[in-house]
Amino acid sequence: MNEAGRRRSFWGWGFEDQALGPDALAGLAALLAARFGTDPPEPRRPVELADLELRPPRLVPPAALAPQCDTSTYERARHSYGRSFRDVVRGFRGEFPHPPDVVAFPATEAALVALLDWCAEAGAAAIPYGGGSSVVGGVEFDPGDTHSGVVTLDLTGLDRVLDIDTGSRAAHIQAGALGPRLEDQLRPHGLSLRHYPQSFECSTLGGWIATRAGGHHATLFTHIDELVESLRVVTPRGPVETRRLPASGAGPAPDRLFIGSEGTLGIITEAWMRVFDRPRHRARAAVPFPSFEAGAGAARALAQSGLYPSNCRLLDAAEALMAGVGTTPVLLVGFESADHPMGPWMARALECCADHGGVAPETASEGTTDDAPGARGDPAVDTWRRSFLALPYLRDGLVTLGAIVETFETAVTWDRFPALHQAVVTATTDALDAVGAKGGSVACRFTHVYPDGPAPYFTVIAPGRAGAELEQWAAVKEAASGAIAASGGTITHHHAVGRDHRRHYDAERPDLFAETLRAAKRTLDPAGVLNPGVLIDS
Repeated sequence: MNEAGRRRSFWGWGFEDQALGPDALAGLAALLAARFGTDPPEPRRPVELADLELRPPRLVPPAALAPQCDTSTYERARHSYGRSFRDVVRGFRGEFPHPPDVVAFPATEAALVALLDWCAEAGAAAIPYGGGSSVVGGVEFDPGDTHSGVVTLDLTGLDRVLDIDTGSRAAHIQAGALGPRLEDQLRPHGLSLRHYPQSFECSTLGGWIATRAGGHHATLFTHIDELVESLRVVTPRGPVETRRLPASGAGPAPDRLFIGSEGTLGIITEAWMRVFDRPRHRARAAVPFPSFEAGAGAARALAQSGLYPSNCRLLDAAEALMAGVGTTPVLLVGFESADHPMGPWMARALECCADHGGVAPETASEGTTDDAPGARGDPAVDTWRRSFLALPYLRDGLVTLGAIVETFETAVTWDRFPALHQAVVTATTDALDAVGAKGGSVACRFTHVYPDGPAPYFTVIAPGRAGAELEQWAAVKEAASGAIAASGGTITHHHAVGRDHRRHYDAERPDLFAETLRAAKRTLDPAGVLNPGVLIDS
């Protein structure tokens, strides 16, 4: 589908017109050569769309549904995968063994219900699809002999803000709204959802809710969970709509059954969301530290201070270098408010940083510009923000240069963090050596912090062996995942479970809860139509 005349890449991240050009790739190749001690790698070209040969569709939509269905090579390829490293490499190579048979674009809930009914009658799997930014195999399915085919349900046609309750500061929003589309509709009302994940331009409200996505708030409102007021969900058994309430103690919360369900229990179509007045005051600072451990101490102090900074992201030296904000560990601190200047909050935060060896800037950046992605402010913080949002395109560029790029994210209590950090770095480095990717590096940052622990995020960049990149990637991912699990961390803080994390998720959750989840699946989706294999087996 085209958006404002722009076309999404069928194999890589985002829009085709934002992919790295020849000059940028040449510069990136030179950086890799210096980093790995090799000659600059030559960029490879992805397969051309015209050269793709996909398996013929096994399903033919009924005449009444045909106008909203697409079986073109472009749409079937684009909807085959999410956008993890593994997905991008396979798409780059032109490997699409299990494309969806049909891609449907419902524009109304009634159309979605009709499509689900057809899938049930035809014995086809129905895969909900928002922006397609999954990095855990959340939208890829091989039907084998269990289903007659696969229908991917692209929900981006359900993209409107339906109503706004200014008194309660809430908005009624359709789940297929992509991040920019959602914010564009709230902006004239002086409101914002204030949820800016790295995938912002290529992910939807429904996807955020279904995967319990983490946003830009480093403290307090870290996950989309905190912003959900009520939901409307379509299931094969009928719709479920929860009551709008600020809070309730009436038994287990029904919203929680669907928040994080990854499309296997129902398809979220609408949500009432708690929104914010757009901030008019902000303060930002980048504080360098002599060591990552010292920075972690300051991050913990800020998380436990009750100051609730909107940004409290700690970057180790390697992350700082990649982001262009220095060569030593740095803590990015930010505050925002629609009501009052944030200078006193920042002053106290910088005192906390100084207590742990941080070198506070002489003056912190303050302003009144709206704090959306790309807004102006502290130069170092803005440099980090731009690199943060552009990183997925950079990752695709690294793929064309034959590098291995992967991320692992988790959350753990403060007492366990040092051991987890050491275990993940050691396991990943050993795995890189074992698969012949010597010269690779492991970097770490905190994406979010809580009073009882951080959410560490690890990034691996290593030289790949031509043709064996996926095998090398798999070994590194398994080593890191095993170290996280053995160290008491969660297998995912905000990337979701999908199919890639199923084994570790199965071990992490209580067995009786798994039985309860399977019972819910049988009740809501008795034919096992919805996103089979995610979270539980049908």
